Amino acid sequence: MQLSRFSDLALRALMRLAVADGRGDRMTAGGIAESVNASTSHVAKIVSRLVELGLVESRRGRGGGLAITEAGRQASVGQMLRELEGPGEVVQCEGPAPCPLAGNCSLRRALAEAREAFFAALDPLTVAGIVHTPTRQVLLSLGPAP
Repeated sequence: MQLSRFSDLALRALMRLAVADGRGDRMTAGGIAESVNASTSHVAKIVSRLVELGLVESRRGRGGGLAITEAGRQASVGQMLRELEGPGEVVQCEGPAPCPLAGNCSLRRALAEAREAFFAALDPLTVAGIVHTPTRQVLLSLGPAP
């Protein structure tokens, strides 16, 4: 299974924010984008979604910026990815040229179960748990937080 670029960057952004928060720093979407090698506009969309989910807090003005929330620090990585990836399937059985086996295919069911097993394996992980050393040291080296 492969995560979408959106989900991948969302996890990286949360990890970056968790480390910045540990130092008492706030970040901007541009700062996160620079540190994870992504476009600012794409990271801004991701951050907007993370704010909707209550995982990130955004403040405007002087002293503002982005910060991870307690819910973001403690969120299950598996559950977060389920939310970000949505209810899609591993393969496209429907659509303009649907598979003739789609209605009664055991492979389709097995792939859905495999997708859920993938997320379930990530359920015990939290953002707070995955940003410890040595990951923390790498995240700190990605550039200035503000």
